[in-house]
Amino acid sequence: MPITPREASTRTLEICRLAPVIPVLVIEDARLARPLAEALVAGGLPALEVTLRTPAALEAIEEMAAVEGGIVGAGTLLTPEDVAAAKAAGARFGVSPGATDRLLEAAEAEGLPLLPGAATASEAMALLERGYTVQKFFPAEAAGGARALGAFAAPLPQITFCPTGGVSPQNAPDYLKLPNVICVGGSWVAPKAMVAARDWAGIEALARAAAALSA
Repeated sequence: MPITPREASTRTLEICRLAPVIPVLVIEDARLARPLAEALVAGGLPALEVTLRTPAALEAIEEMAAVEGGIVGAGTLLTPEDVAAAKAAGARFGVSPGATDRLLEAAEAEGLPLLPGAATASEAMALLERGYTVQKFFPAEAAGGARALGAFAAPLPQITFCPTGGVSPQNAPDYLKLPNVICVGGSWVAPKAMVAARDWAGIEALARAAAALSA
């Protein structure tokens, strides 16, 4: 069922409120997707972003969609075809590094709540004009970090951000204390080596530490 930009932002805000960190996941082996999701959810991070950067991504989304308590989304959405494939795989929200009219139209038509990316005031304003009040600030560190994003708060108080890109346990608190930040996206909660080693207890511990951060 189609969705309006304002409805999309309402839904993405609800998802972003679930935890201070949304894990950004690059999954090479779909067989590891379900136990990974279970570990992250058990650690207090229910919203999961699986990036469409590997051949296993769509199958991983299907596996994670079956995990109780989890809300799986698809990241790195670039085209209308990406949106359709993500929705068919079971994604409940989408994330994009930027935004184009075709991508936004596709997400709205598919009824997939989208967290669109913006790196400049002009990009953020264009999305706001369309009705997107919840946006991804990307690439966060390269675009000026917490200091730059904090400067957006005064002229653009209507926009709530989820910064992603270079966010770490060390700088996440700097973002989370900003008045215009609801959560952050980060990959540190699921290190590649720990996933390969199937260290689910270790990943759950990292998730718990991330969930203890406060916005």
